[in-house]
Amino acid sequence: MKILKKEPIGSLPVYDIGLATDHNFLIAGGTFASNCFNKSHSVAYGYITYQTAYLKANYPVEYMAALLSSVSDDQSKVQRYIASCNAMGIGILPPDINTSDVNFIPKEGNIIFGLAAIKNLGMGAIEAILAARKDGEFSSLGDLCKRVESRALNKKALEALVQTGAFDRIHPNRKQTMANIEPTLNWAVKRAKDRASGQGSLFDMFNAVDTDDSFDQPPVAEPMPDYLPQEKLQLEKELLGFYISDHPLKSISKSAKLLSPINLSDLEEVNENTTITAIVMITEIKLITTKKGDSMAILQIEDLSGSVEAVVFPKVYEKVKEFLQKDNRVVLWGKPDRKEETVKLFIDDMQKIADVSMIRLHIKREQALDLGTLEHLRELLRPYIGGRIPIIAQVEGISQMVRLGNQYWVQEAQAVLQALHRAGFQASSDFLVPTSSAP
Repeated sequence: MKILKKEPIGSLPVYDIGLATDHNFLIAGGTFASNCFNKSHSVAYGYITYQTAYLKANYPVEYMAALLSSVSDDQSKVQRYIASCNAMGIGILPPDINTSDVNFIPKEGNIIFGLAAIKNLGMGAIEAILAARKDGEFSSLGDLCKRVESRALNKKALEALVQTGAFDRIHPNRKQTMANIEPTLNWAVKRAKDRASGQGSLFDMFNAVDTDDSFDQPPVAEPMPDYLPQEKLQLEKELLGFYISDHPLKSISKSAKLLSPINLSDLEEVNENTTITAIVMITEIKLITTKKGDSMAILQIEDLSGSVEAVVFPKVYEKVKEFLQKDNRVVLWGKPDRKEETVKLFIDDMQKIADVSMIRLHIKREQALDLGTLEHLRELLRPYIGGRIPIIAQVEGISQMVRLGNQYWVQEAQAVLQALHRAGFQASSDFLVPTSSAP
């Protein structure tokens, strides 16, 4: 179908129609009907929405496992949905050579990571592993290499499995297992060739009678200590696009949620004129010199939900340059920008997490419900607003704390505390993140 021309025809009534047979875009008499929307279309969308909402409410683990499986080839979406699982209280278990399947699968209230989402691990290798596993779980790296042909499972695939934690239950020292890969593969290849040529080892002859093949074991590398925790996490990220066994921000996630209710994955829904607060980790830094000779930076930042590009313009750069270090965990303020295909964050200010203090305001339930008291509190804070100190309210009888909006962040914590005390409010000052968790 090709549109030859378009002419304005004024205002006409549009009907929601349903036709029993196939039809084109012309109604009898030549009336143009392309704007008519088939009723079955909207009904189908409504029914699918109902079904997915029902599944998410009643079978959340199974639903999220299916959702993760549907986007296993998109690392950014996998990370976003894993963050949703964490918020729902659903644990994501790392890949496991003996329990993982192709897709994400539910297990006892948790979700086991799907092998298809691991970089450098092809479908051929996955299918070969699952086929061999039908004869029983793998007891070691050597057992896996012995039972799966090297043509299907090469060194790169094995490294991906080890570095993402798939062998942790068998041998938790990932660095040692990595060092064992090459000698084990060579042993398995030679063993397979000998058997194929009819030149089995002396121990194979004994095994014809005695099934104990303890003498026929692969060589191992010299004992060595495991990777440092940060090294382990970095290797996970290289292969998955995100951290799975832990995250540098997880230990402060509760504080982060209190201070920053907006995730980076939600930036597309935030108004461009809104200043947001985020607790993030800096993962990449690119320094740039402008035509005027000023310095600025392009950052890659991430939180538990995802990552975005952030821009630090020259004026802000001079103010925050001391914080611009890779793997630094910081609190930043900025505005989203959607002028290009992907959303960016223009940074206005930045502070190290360890330096962020807050004011805890303790108020009674009746005070929180009294408009006069709230108005009095607002007027009390007005002279001090415009700073970087958040106010967190703890309402009597309610376990969840409430963060006052960015417009009530204050400066001069001691002055604010004194003003609150004079007005009869209970308040105290504290660091947002405990010293033991701060970088």
